[in-house]
Amino acid sequence: MEFELSLVSLISLVSQLAMVFGGVVPYIPQYNEIRRTGNADGFSLYVCLALLVANILRILFWFGKPFETPLLIQSILMNAAMLMMIHLCVKVKAKSEIIKKKDKTFTDFDRAHFWDWTDFQSYVECLLIFSIVGGFLMYQFAKFSVFVETVGFMAVFTEAMLGVPQFLRNYKNRSVRGMNATMIIMWTCGDVFKTTYFVMRSAPVQFTICGCLQIGVDLAILGQIWLYGSGTPRTHT
Repeated sequence: MEFELSLVSLISLVSQLAMVFGGVVPYIPQYNEIRRTGNADGFSLYVCLALLVANILRILFWFGKPFETPLLIQSILMNAAMLMMIHLCVKVKAKSEIIKKKDKTFTDFDRAHFWDWTDFQSYVECLLIFSIVGGFLMYQFAKFSVFVETVGFMAVFTEAMLGVPQFLRNYKNRSVRGMNATMIIMWTCGDVFKTTYFVMRSAPVQFTICGCLQIGVDLAILGQIWLYGSGTPRTHT
């Protein structure tokens, strides 16, 4: 009996650690590829935006309706990882410019350049304002369950849609060049594990529904890898 309990405890610990770090791991191959090639064109920074918004909202949701600590820690680590991705992409794009373009910053308040700024500080400023406003609203309305549940749904739905910018970029370019296929495969495996974890641990229902949606988006991008894998769309005869 003690052995069985120890085994269950070990499996639970491994699952929690996988949940905490598993979300970050898929971005390591993409990070290394961008750093190696000095080219960030194949990676959409809107993926980072989706994940940062989703995880900031998830952290705010925790203050209104506390959930498992590993999921909270995962959100904190994911935010740190996405900031590292943005920092690298901004640096790489600046180095690749042959002719220096006019700086685009957050304080210009130009909607045409939103999330396409030329300095890392602008991204940090934008996220700080979003976090402060979100934190203030949660503080004011934490007692209203409808508001709290809506924040929770927005968090997981935004995360579920994180692959859509990459899907649209691939579709527009009719190519997956510059996108690391390993990252997408790891996305899919991680999302399957994550959704299973949500079901097994009785996480809020929003997590499970949007986890299934996220798996669907992952599979769509894997389909693009098959379709555009040779650099040109495959045709069927």
